[in-house]
Amino acid sequence: MGSTQAADAAAPRTWAGLPVLVVGVGVSGFAAARALLGRGARVRVVDAGDSDRHRAAAADLRALGATVELGGLPAGPGGAGLVVTSPGVPPTAPLVTGSAAVGVPVWGEVELAWRWRGATRWLAVTGTNGKTTTTEMLGAMLVAGGRRAATAGNIGTPIVEAVAAEPPYDTLAVELSSFQLHYTLTAAPLAAAVLNVAPDHLDWHGGADAYAEAKARIWRDPTTIVVGNADDAASTRLLAGAPGRRVLFGRDPGARPAPGLTVVDGHLVDHAFGGGRLVALRDLRVVGPHLISNALAAAALARAEGVDPAAIGAALADFRAGAHRNAEVAVIDGVRWVDDSKATNPHAAAASLAGYPSVVWIAGGLNKGLDFDDLVRDARDVLRGAVLIGRCAEEIGVALARHASDVPVERAAGMDDAVKAAAALARAGDTVLLAPAAASMDMFRDYAARGDLFAEAVRAREG
Repeated sequence: MGSTQAADAAAPRTWAGLPVLVVGVGVSGFAAARALLGRGARVRVVDAGDSDRHRAAAADLRALGATVELGGLPAGPGGAGLVVTSPGVPPTAPLVTGSAAVGVPVWGEVELAWRWRGATRWLAVTGTNGKTTTTEMLGAMLVAGGRRAATAGNIGTPIVEAVAAEPPYDTLAVELSSFQLHYTLTAAPLAAAVLNVAPDHLDWHGGADAYAEAKARIWRDPTTIVVGNADDAASTRLLAGAPGRRVLFGRDPGARPAPGLTVVDGHLVDHAFGGGRLVALRDLRVVGPHLISNALAAAALARAEGVDPAAIGAALADFRAGAHRNAEVAVIDGVRWVDDSKATNPHAAAASLAGYPSVVWIAGGLNKGLDFDDLVRDARDVLRGAVLIGRCAEEIGVALARHASDVPVERAAGMDDAVKAAAALARAGDTVLLAPAAASMDMFRDYAARGDLFAEAVRAREG
């Protein structure tokens, strides 16, 4: 996409009257278009969709003064001087390549927000898994520390709306996906964490290296404090190329040279910013190694911003993970039923499976070009059974046959059938875990709808 300097040179000197092409009428596109209209830009919005939802958003944008076209994307920017794209549009799309060919910059909503941020400080979080939980933890720490703060970005609230808040926020906890980072050129957060890097979205990025490079963009500015995971080899490899001050976090202080934040004698401890003991593990409501890593990463970012250690400890002691993230639904006849529908790739599912000693696993959905062999190989000792659903059920079934041939496997046509089959396989002491390792859109609206249907089916059995 070009250097930071080139991006700065291409920045508009005035927004009034500037022709801007916005791609997408979804959450980020709608917010970007509305913000640009508020600054006087001439906005044309395009979207490949043409559903009732698209038409409703288009009507609202037209009422605000935008020109809106649905049902397809153009091959170039037309007369626009800037393209602001939805993060869902891949870099190979003709609109993106066509714009680059004629020298029209292509930004995401995040880049737009960065240029309008004013004095608001950003603390950024990315990674293959754990982004939302870490960002929520960080937001709670900032508020507990007395900051006027909010969470924004991929977590739900568009960043262009957050930077326009009145009175302005002191600090934003910003969750960024690899898609968003690909279209972000100049953002330089005060501190930024890469939680982990495992293959994901390879169809969009074109390969694992491009995906990792997109994550590393969060560290591109030398003024950013770089927060990396000592327990994740891919994260530490990216860390070696980061120009800013480096701070590590990790659960085991003896595994590698002492991380900046780690676990010592049953406490989360800050050795990077002089905070000392932050909170005792026994006081936390979150459990599991991956959630402890999330807490360490969030604490590192909060300490980089100067949040008091006592406020960090208090926020963590009160924190509960959000819906569909290792959420216990019920215990029925000694069997725990747990919803981790947000485990939408093998890396996330592996972290979830590692938290339980005996699992009947509900898995499957829409694969994103990923392999399931390592996941099954690593989890086979805890698997007591598997129920497979969705388009990639056969792929997971092949991995199970190859690496865990003694594990009983059932197929299910829908969530009710999956819960029924899992109940037949489970025994007292087992956990039935919905950790699909795949996206949801082949059968469900999104991962939340998938988790909700799982919980409804479980509660119907309980009731």
